[in-house]
Amino acid sequence: MSPARLRSRFLHLAAALTAAGALCMSALTAHSAADLSGQIAAKRSAAVALRAQINADDHQIASTQNGLAQARVRLAAVQTTLDRRVDELRGVQDDLLSSRQRLLSLENRLHAATAALSANLVASYEGQQPNLMTVILSSHGFHQLLEQVGFMQRLAHSDGQIVGVTRAARIQVSHEADRLAGLEQRDRRLADQVLGQRNQMAALQAALLQQQVAQVSRRSATSGRYQAVTAQLASLQRREEAEERAAARAAMRAAATGNADVGGIAINTGGMVQPPADAPQAVRQIIAAGNAIATLPYIWGGGHASFQADGYDCSGSVSYALAAAGLISSPMTSGSFEDWGSPGTGNWVTIYANAGHVWMQVAGWRFDTVALSEDGTRWAQGGGEFDGFVVRHPTGL
Repeated sequence: MSPARLRSRFLHLAAALTAAGALCMSALTAHSAADLSGQIAAKRSAAVALRAQINADDHQIASTQNGLAQARVRLAAVQTTLDRRVDELRGVQDDLLSSRQRLLSLENRLHAATAALSANLVASYEGQQPNLMTVILSSHGFHQLLEQVGFMQRLAHSDGQIVGVTRAARIQVSHEADRLAGLEQRDRRLADQVLGQRNQMAALQAALLQQQVAQVSRRSATSGRYQAVTAQLASLQRREEAEERAAARAAMRAAATGNADVGGIAINTGGMVQPPADAPQAVRQIIAAGNAIATLPYIWGGGHASFQADGYDCSGSVSYALAAAGLISSPMTSGSFEDWGSPGTGNWVTIYANAGHVWMQVAGWRFDTVALSEDGTRWAQGGGEFDGFVVRHPTGL
């Protein structure tokens, strides 16, 4: 390696270490930001839980309302039945009234018939009603005889009618009394059914309404807590936004001296980045090593014979950065990263590998030789190839 290239690498590494030292000096501010982020995360989690509880309460209230709707349909049907039975009761009462009036009339007729029969019998005995022979012997002429015989026949027929009416009236009175007794029993039975149906209706309505009141009250209390949490979250977010604006102003001031702040991670015009305040030590070492070679040229096979090289290819670049954190002990090829570490994306570092290419994301930054060809530094924000790559990450990161 030429002295100039070696001096350039040392300068990059020294700049990275200087940036890390400056970051450590601002640990108090970083701790405050991390604490604020933690509070925001906690409030968001609480808001999500309360929102879920409100949704559950809404579901229960909707279920109760649906039950109330179904109950109202059932109660409407019961009310229709009740109305019909009330009409039947009114009809029974009308029948009872008519029957009582008829019974009174029949009793009066029976009394009159009995009195008439009694009067005829008394008159017959007291008047010594003549028999047929006496009538014939005492008649003055044939015409008088006919009149006296006709009178006797009419009198006998009248007595027979009185007796018949009396018997019929007694039978009718007996039947009417039986019918009235049946109507009275039916009246009492329908009245009991109406009372039972009304009691059931009142109990069902009271239970459903009480349940609805309890559910609405519980949702109201949960909504109150949710509003309080969201208000606190909004306040914390405003503080966070204020701090971000302050950081942006600081970045603008730093840009005047050749440094800038991108995405919360410092990067200078030489293509170096700084780790987040809460980054693990291994991540800090990976970023520092990446800064040291960020602008060195792409050389096919560079970094495989030795970690020390004038330039690095894709797998050599990734190997160099991971080796600085003690994660690997020798350079690896692109394909060998396909089964290295643990599967899936990591919290801090993610490797994307296939047989022909490998790149990684570190603390949200893309570290890639493709980025080098585009912007002159291996660090870039966003982008990257994803299709056809095996996703791995360092265990624990």
